[in-house]
Amino acid sequence: MKEALMNNETVKVLMERRSVKKYKSEQIKDEELETIIEGARYTASGHNYQPVKVVVIQDKATRDQLSQMNAKILGASIDPFYNAPTVLVVIAEKSSPTYIEDGALVLGNLMNAAHAIGVDSCWINRAKETFETEEGKALLKKWGIEGDYAGIGNCILGYRDGEYPKAPARRGEYAVYVK
Repeated sequence: MKEALMNNETVKVLMERRSVKKYKSEQIKDEELETIIEGARYTASGHNYQPVKVVVIQDKATRDQLSQMNAKILGASIDPFYNAPTVLVVIAEKSSPTYIEDGALVLGNLMNAAHAIGVDSCWINRAKETFETEEGKALLKKWGIEGDYAGIGNCILGYRDGEYPKAPARRGEYAVYVK
């Protein structure tokens, strides 16, 4: 029974997905992007408030601007988006009591949906700090996003340039059972 359950396609996606940190410059296909977004649209949220928005960035100039902002917060001069051509910025309305958790769950679902259809991904932090800056607030306004939103995270998407990462060893004693 356990072996049959472990061969379930959804469980396999959850177990096999890895963060990719080297991308080709080739843009992902529109139908792949729409499938990933639609898959994440059905993410559970506290009280069904659905406070999350996903901003899809494929414009190179905007993508590079976000990368530079992120790098500045990181205190580095690298591309924190690893050359990925698509950045999904996950933001959430602060008025929802579970906006952080809801946004984090959306990020997880974006990455799992991407992996399920053969698109690589990685969660990139510092969206919170990015959209607390005046430049970040100006971007939200430019994009027509009004309200009190917090940056939750960035999900980069693309096709890996190189080998797929191997899973690191899992730590022992992950679950504590109280029966």
